[in-house]
Amino acid sequence: MAQGFSLKDQLFNAGKVHYLAGLFAAANPAFDGDLFERQVMARLTELELKQRISWIAECLGERLPGPLDEIAPTLRAALPPPLDPTLTDDDFGDFIFAPLGELIVLRGLDSPDVSLDLLEEITQRFSMEWAIRPFLNRWPDLVLGRMQSWARHPNYHVRRLVSEGSRPRLPWGQSVAIDLTAPLPLLDVLHADRTRYVTRSVANHLNDISKTDPALVMDRLEHWAGQAMQERAELDWMTQHALRGLIKAGDARALSLLGFDAGADIEVLRFDVPDRVAIGDALAMSATLRSATGARALVDYVFWRRRANGELAPKVFKLKQLDLAQGTASDLRKSHKLKGDATTFRLYPGPHRVELQINGRVRAEALFELIAD
Repeated sequence: MAQGFSLKDQLFNAGKVHYLAGLFAAANPAFDGDLFERQVMARLTELELKQRISWIAECLGERLPGPLDEIAPTLRAALPPPLDPTLTDDDFGDFIFAPLGELIVLRGLDSPDVSLDLLEEITQRFSMEWAIRPFLNRWPDLVLGRMQSWARHPNYHVRRLVSEGSRPRLPWGQSVAIDLTAPLPLLDVLHADRTRYVTRSVANHLNDISKTDPALVMDRLEHWAGQAMQERAELDWMTQHALRGLIKAGDARALSLLGFDAGADIEVLRFDVPDRVAIGDALAMSATLRSATGARALVDYVFWRRRANGELAPKVFKLKQLDLAQGTASDLRKSHKLKGDATTFRLYPGPHRVELQINGRVRAEALFELIAD
């Protein structure tokens, strides 16, 4: 992303709108691309990101009158070639096609078969994970049935849509009313996918479920491990990613699934931080661990930051994963930048605390004074 430009400016700018206009003008001679561009750009810069998606969809809809089945040929003809099918990850697509999904939702909720056919095509150019959710709510059985075939689709973007589109807590996405267990048979297929783009979505889907039903997630992961349909290294990665919230919370069963014993014999010989640190500087932490019997250690640190009202709020950060040899001391070091201009929270001077968490249990703590820079 170019420096000095916001996300919305990068994803929806005059060049992108011109590109979209050209695609539709080439697909349908009756489509007035110049008028479409002028109408979109008249308001685009004053709108936020999701508003831009809606506005482009509205303008596009005005240039394409009629029911969805009548404009579907133009929508298909305007699509560029699919995304590179030889890639395996980080190919989300071109955001300028997001308005097409919104137009289909606006025009096609009563025509699910035509709509799902179009979403299958468009998601191979840009993920339709947000657009599929209104259809999942209106036509749950029909959409889940279509997803059964999509889960084995030759294009990995379509396979990912199955998991991502049915996630319980999809960012930006409309909530879905289906039961948490409804997509599990689909995940049973997708967890064995050979594409990280798909398995990351499966792990994120499970992480969503874990916030409501942790046991359901861990039962499924154990079931998949027993099936051995996925390569062990990839399943281990998915397990760690799916259970990341439970791991930070110190859930003993989640830790055990990753090979960490919450009750392991691990001693903290020392845990040191400076007495005073200025906002804008870095908090230097160092620790020495030892296990008399040897143990795997997942080491996190919990930073308790002071809020405006004086209360302390915890946030867990990863430090290191290591194997402690029997009776041998291991030294750890970590530097945590104390940004005074963070976008998600503000730091306030005063007493603070940091804890050393090992295999889900707090084993040591240290206090320091945060001072104004």
